Amino acid sequence: MTDESAGPPGPVTVTELIERIDAVAPGLPKRLRQCATFTRRHLHLLAVSTVADMARAAEVAPSVYIRFCQGLGFSGYSEMQALFRERYSEFRPDYSVRFANLREGASPDAAPGVDRLIADFAESGHKSLLRLRNTVTSSAADRIASDMAAARVVHLVGARRAFAIVANMAYLLDKMGVETQVRPAAGLIATQAALRPGDIVFAVTFAPFSQETLGFAREADAAGIVVHGLTDDESGPLAEVARALLVAREDEVAGFRAPTAAIALSTALCVAAGALRTET
Repeated sequence: MTDESAGPPGPVTVTELIERIDAVAPGLPKRLRQCATFTRRHLHLLAVSTVADMARAAEVAPSVYIRFCQGLGFSGYSEMQALFRERYSEFRPDYSVRFANLREGASPDAAPGVDRLIADFAESGHKSLLRLRNTVTSSAADRIASDMAAARVVHLVGARRAFAIVANMAYLLDKMGVETQVRPAAGLIATQAALRPGDIVFAVTFAPFSQETLGFAREADAAGIVVHGLTDDESGPLAEVARALLVAREDEVAGFRAPTAAIALSTALCVAAGALRTET
């Protein structure tokens, strides 16, 4: 692991990567072993996390985590991450694993207390909001708010976890006099028949990404309708059609994610759109 030029070629499948991590981890120096241990336990994070996110969670410097990736045979973090992007959902921990992770450091038979969970989710939310503040570009957000304010109808589409985001947006925009339509089952309607000139679409989808939401966004884009989006992966499939794309990544608690950053960001968009609407 210390001689990068003499390292083996990078694994070409996730299975090969897991086997390589398991093989080399026991002999690694402390910091690199921390990278290996954390990565092995949190494979699901690789598809949607930056190298800075992974390094911080493993309690090492980003340069150390990159050295870990290179020691496995990759040119860097991005090459290793690419293995996981298309198969992200396969590596999300199931609920039995998530509950087991919650019990780490406590009695194995004890369920986590509400007080502890509140503290954990408050801390994860704080981290998510700090990341949001440091990464969202005002130009993209301002464009989306301006288009929402000027639109005949704002079509909001989001499924599963993203539905809570669009439902909250619909409530806020309605209160502010912005006409909205929520499309929770986008794949079940004729998209082009539902849209008119002057409408816009705001699509929300998070990895592993809703095919219904993506299908609606793609049909709207093909019909010449402006599509904007909110996601947790700037290089994900929504980037193919969104004129402006916002990214909100959520910190996790044992595999559970509260939509703290997404709610804050989407609320800000609605308030800005409502304020612009009152000025016209």
